[in-house]
Amino acid sequence: MSGFKDPAPAPDDPPHAATPPAFRPQAAPGQREPVKAGPAKRSAPDPSNTTSPARRAPGRAGRPLGPIAAHVSSAHQAWLDPVREAYLAAAAIGMTMSRLGAALHISKSKISELLSGKFYPRWELLYDLAVALNISYWPLYRLWRQAALETENKSRTWVDTSTSRVHVTMTATRSTPPLDLTAFRDLTENGYRLYAGVFLLAPCCQAAIDKTYDQLWLSWNQALASPDARRYAFTVLRGAVMSATPHLDGRPEFSAAAFDTIALQALTDDDRAAAQLAETIALFKAMSRLPDNQLDIMVLRTLHGLDDEDISHLLGLPLPVVRSDARHATRFLEAILCPPPTSEGDQS
Repeated sequence: MSGFKDPAPAPDDPPHAATPPAFRPQAAPGQREPVKAGPAKRSAPDPSNTTSPARRAPGRAGRPLGPIAAHVSSAHQAWLDPVREAYLAAAAIGMTMSRLGAALHISKSKISELLSGKFYPRWELLYDLAVALNISYWPLYRLWRQAALETENKSRTWVDTSTSRVHVTMTATRSTPPLDLTAFRDLTENGYRLYAGVFLLAPCCQAAIDKTYDQLWLSWNQALASPDARRYAFTVLRGAVMSATPHLDGRPEFSAAAFDTIALQALTDDDRAAAQLAETIALFKAMSRLPDNQLDIMVLRTLHGLDDEDISHLLGLPLPVVRSDARHATRFLEAILCPPPTSEGDQS
């Protein structure tokens, strides 16, 4: 939440400007405000539908890209999707798995398995693939490393040994994000931290934010080509946050944030604080039942006091949609938390 402080940047993080105290992200250069936007249907943009077999251009030689394996975690898929996108872009101008395999000195079946997520590759192999497909490998490396340690049960020793061959080369050729992405981060990071901090404690909150901007670095061209880069980016953030948030019966569980609300911190009387805590936990449980857009709006509106225009800019949603969703959400919460008294009817 707003009380979190930025930790010192990790040694391998790209430099970026300090986050200003206020934010109001505008549409990316060359884009117009969207006319309308519907609720997000999935945790992250997936323009290629990479969970389905890739369509192959008529007459193009080579093996089609298969679907992503069912066991692949969201952390694994965070870096796998951009790699698949890069391969499909290269395949559209003549690249095949056979040619790629010959360049990397591995079989095309191995490449097919890697691109389908059937095994978790050593970084040396993924680095060679990134170079061949012209992928920015610093954000890719951070996403690969995070997934290896958090969801793939890989040890730090395994991570270090699988990186050793290319470590010197990577260090000597450190890259930085596109300038417009750096500017976008300056405008949005404060707001993203407010949102993520409701669901995640400080270390996990920062990890989700860093993961978001690394994913955006790898897919920034797709973000700029989307109807609204702000909406694209927030959907990436939401996916990163929700994948790290505990869920109960399919709904996000964020009652722990009740202890960090401004209303509770302002109270000094123990009895009043206990009553406020119980009220806030009940509110959070009711909010977890809201549809995605309504939940996002109410988190920023109710818990952080943002106005509708700021929420519109941060979420990339039209202002009328924000106001309409806020009204629907408010009516729902009032019905749950303050139900009207039931009439017992006439007694005969």
